[in-house]
Amino acid sequence: MLVQEQVCPTSEMERMVDQYGTGMLRMCCVYLGDQHLAQDAVQDSFIKIYRAWHPMDGPAAEKAWVMRVTVNVCKDYLRSAWKRKVNLVEQYPELPASEDPPKNEEGRLLAEIMALKPKYREVILLHYSQQLRVNEIAEVLGAPQSTVSIRLRRAREALRKRLEGGPYEDL
Repeated sequence: MLVQEQVCPTSEMERMVDQYGTGMLRMCCVYLGDQHLAQDAVQDSFIKIYRAWHPMDGPAAEKAWVMRVTVNVCKDYLRSAWKRKVNLVEQYPELPASEDPPKNEEGRLLAEIMALKPKYREVILLHYSQQLRVNEIAEVLGAPQSTVSIRLRRAREALRKRLEGGPYEDL
């Protein structure tokens, strides 16, 4: 007797792509710092979602699960041997290196967020980019809510210190 693997129905998959695709791509772009790598990560995330799909208790649980899969795929990409060993600047010297400081405040904010420790960066991205609440972030990261609250507070403090005097001072 064969047990058939439960996969996501086509209509559900299309709905999730429409509902979460843009947010996932945006988060992967910021998390990975490369648009093409982010597109690959979103595709890999949707493949994992398709294979592991199961009915959810509600939209909040579904969004938290989708974001958890996406964050885990991004972490896998950052841990991969290719990412650690390949230096695109050496491979493609004709491409200009982006070492200029950001010219606008949004670019500066993004640069400062990306300079945070990964544990602080991910809570900031999930909270502000994906509009997840602390309990949802805790579910996505598999961490206690108190840990997420502390990380979010510390990340805000670090950003506030780095951005003193700018328009984002009241984060």
